Amino acid sequence: MKEENSMSIFIGGAWPYANGSLHLGHIAALLPGDILARYYRLKGEDVLYVSGSDCNGTPISIRANAEDISVKEIADRYHADFTDCFSRLGFTYDLYTRTDGDFHHRIVQEVFSKLLANGHIYKKETEQTYCEQDRRFLPDRFVEGGCPYCGSRARGDQCDNCSSILDPLDLIDRTCKLCGDEPTIKETEHFYFKLSGFQKHLETVVASVKSDGRWRANAIGQSERYLREGLHDRAASRDLPNGVSIPLKGYEEKKVYVWIEAVIGYYSASKEWAELNAQDDASFWNENTVSYYVHGKDNIPFHTIIWPAILMGIDKANSVPSRVISNEYLTLEKRKLSTSQNWAVWVPYILDRYHPDSLRYFLTANAPENRDADFSWREFIYSHNSELLGAYGNFVNRTLKFVEKSYDGIIPLAKVNWEIKSSVSQLYISTGRLIENGHFKESLEAIFGFIRQANKYFDEERPWIQVKEDQAACDVTMATSIYIIANLAQLLSPFLPFSSDEVKGMLGLGEFKWKELSISECQLYNVRPLFERIDVAQINEELEQLAKQSNGSNR
Repeated sequence: MKEENSMSIFIGGAWPYANGSLHLGHIAALLPGDILARYYRLKGEDVLYVSGSDCNGTPISIRANAEDISVKEIADRYHADFTDCFSRLGFTYDLYTRTDGDFHHRIVQEVFSKLLANGHIYKKETEQTYCEQDRRFLPDRFVEGGCPYCGSRARGDQCDNCSSILDPLDLIDRTCKLCGDEPTIKETEHFYFKLSGFQKHLETVVASVKSDGRWRANAIGQSERYLREGLHDRAASRDLPNGVSIPLKGYEEKKVYVWIEAVIGYYSASKEWAELNAQDDASFWNENTVSYYVHGKDNIPFHTIIWPAILMGIDKANSVPSRVISNEYLTLEKRKLSTSQNWAVWVPYILDRYHPDSLRYFLTANAPENRDADFSWREFIYSHNSELLGAYGNFVNRTLKFVEKSYDGIIPLAKVNWEIKSSVSQLYISTGRLIENGHFKESLEAIFGFIRQANKYFDEERPWIQVKEDQAACDVTMATSIYIIANLAQLLSPFLPFSSDEVKGMLGLGEFKWKELSISECQLYNVRPLFERIDVAQINEELEQLAKQSNGSNR
């Protein structure tokens, strides 16, 4: 519920292509969005958190061709898979939608028409790659070749190695992804977005966010590079079999190019949410909105150059991204993730075998916030056993079990240790500030640093002796320890929502909020361990499974 004087917080999570299951790299990039949404809701802010499945992109067409089924069948399969995975991971989207829906198509056409009316889109004759074998103009991702800037193998739209935005005609030694032949070049007519006209405006935006430190360093660095090289007008339409039709008589067979269409998804999802919930989304698109865009570094130019330019072009210059949360890459066992080689940990697989909070913890504590980070089965299992179970779970379990045994499950009334109260009050302020600034790893580290202090406090007070020799002192120790647990559950709820909800149930707590929580005398309920120890023998089992799947057939 919106509170009086609350801020409007818009959070957009990148839209995964509905052409294959999610892997850990996707979750590492997208998880910060849910942490932000949960945190701001605890503060009572007005939050809109949206995303969806990209069902119009060329990767879906490639998968459909490979399986000889329709694009819709592929999109339906993986959209359902994504929805299930995000639900099991605890993602709290206000709307998770898809780009092949009628609502999205209508909004994209409205935005395209406004850009056209405002003079930011124009028609021109141009050259495009054409496959004589397949008798079709080729979507950019259907063309592969050498990157003209770094020499790496690249697609016709972007080089994953150096992040350059490309055109298929830029590639060296071009080949058709469908048949392997070298495509020819034919003339065709297309619509172009006048990106070059926003050069000065975007230079001002990037300089401002750099001065304030509101975007990640990689987002600023890449954006400055594109601006130094000079922005070029880009095709806004393509000859594609699926996607959003150009809203102009005589051009219905052409589709809005996915690079312009997909980012409009944030706006269309906002509008769809508003219509579905009989709400007004205007407060999420003005100068007072704090907007977060959460994605991997391969999506930086689309969120820092393309999307701001589109917003400026439809007279929403005051809605450009406030904060860009652009993670670096996640590697797997010191190797680059590769879906083609099946070198990946697939999300449905890991959720079938491990606690979702274990995954959320590891991907936050080891997040690729400023540089590439590695997922290792050894580190994942040891971090669960030592941090979640050994530090946090152990403190909760031994405290609650002691209250059950020595106090018949009734939490004692006593004055909480003032030093710990002071630490907790400060923790809400410091960790909240870190979350707002996109430093999720540092925020979680601060909370677990306090957990280690809590364990030290418990050990030094020795309540197992106090209960026999000094009941009043024991009451203080246990009241303080329960106070710590209740506040830890609140502080950790953006990061570890499932275990936080378990603590809430065991202590009989009310609705969580982002402020210090006091505990009155109450009864414990259904005390049980938060986490189970993972047998370290599973490390080798998982490594063997990874090698086996990678050496087998491609996914």
